[in-house]
Amino acid sequence: MKIAILVEGATEMAFKAKLQEFLKSRLGQQMPKLKLISCEGRIHKEAKLRRVVENLLTGRDAYDAVIALTDVYTGTKDFKDAADAKAKMKQWVGDNPKFYPHAASHDFEAWLLPFWSKIQQISGGNRAVPSGFPELVNHNNPPSYRIKEIFEQGKRRSYDKARDAKRILDGENLMDAAVVCPELKAFLNTILSLCGGELIP
Repeated sequence: MKIAILVEGATEMAFKAKLQEFLKSRLGQQMPKLKLISCEGRIHKEAKLRRVVENLLTGRDAYDAVIALTDVYTGTKDFKDAADAKAKMKQWVGDNPKFYPHAASHDFEAWLLPFWSKIQQISGGNRAVPSGFPELVNHNNPPSYRIKEIFEQGKRRSYDKARDAKRILDGENLMDAAVVCPELKAFLNTILSLCGGELIP
C-alpha cells in the first residue's frame, strides 16, 4: 500500500516521524509506504488540488490513495470548520474514491495541546493550558497562536513549527492526542483502515 499525504508547509517536518512511529506500532508488517508532500504553504485549492491528486493516483509511480490534510485556519476565510474544509476539498477533487480529505481544527497545533506540560517545559513559559477540547480552542486565537505566545513568554523567541512541534511530540504517544481530538482520530483511522489495521475506537 502506497499512500501520499498532502500537508501544509512545515507540517511535514514536524509530524512525519511521529506519524510513522505511531502507525508502525499498530500496523507492523502492514505498514504502508507513506510520502508526506509539502504544499509549500497551504493546501492547494480547486483545479490545482484536483490536478495534483489525479497525477499522484495515475502517474508512473502511482499511489493507492491520496490524503489531503489542511488546517481549518489558513489565514483566509475559505473554511468555516473541519466539515466544511473536507466537503470543499472533496468537491474540488470530484468523485474520486481514492481521495480522502481531512482537516486539523483549527490548526495542526490543536493536536499538540494535549502535551501542554511538554510545551511549558520546552518553552520555559508558565501559561495555563487552554480550556476545553483541543480542537475547539480558537476564539480568534487558534492553537498555533497560543503556543507562539507561551514560547515568546518563556524563551523570548517565537515558536517554529518544524523545529518545536517535532520536539513537543518527541517521546509522546500520539494516541493521547487522538482520544481527545476527533479529527486527528479520523485522519489516523483512514490510514489504519486503508492498511487493514485495527481502528482507534
